[in-house]
Amino acid sequence: MTWIFLAAGLVVAGLVVLGVAGARVAAAARGLNREMNQVHAQFRSKEDLRG
Repeated sequence: MTWIFLAAGLVVAGLVVLGVAGARVAAAARGLNREMNQVHAQFRSKEDLRG
């Protein structure tokens, strides 16, 4: 019976680790998207200046 509780605890701990890692990946993806939008805006403004 103890092994079952230990295994369940390890599963929950593993899911927590995966959840934290997933949240960090999502935050990094949002940051990358923001940076890419800034770069695209810079390129668009330079193209507009050229005519």
